[in-house]
Amino acid sequence: MPVLILSAILIFWRLLKGPTIADKVIALDLLITTGIGIIGVYCIIYNHSTLLDSALILGLIAFLSTVALSYYLEKRKKK
Repeated sequence: MPVLILSAILIFWRLLKGPTIADKVIALDLLITTGIGIIGVYCIIYNHSTLLDSALILGLIAFLSTVALSYYLEKRKKK
């Protein structure tokens, strides 16, 4: 768990400091993925399965944001 927290702090720093929009969106996607990992570790440690639904929703949001960024970058290149 401490490694996940440390990585989340470093990823958040990249989110704030990222020079391009793509860096910021990828950092946000990675931050969501790290959050899913934190939720998963919490569910394993405390033997709760109630938060796994929210982890699934976060995963879907991360996937859709990555697809939306790819679509945006592809449209921008064609102009």
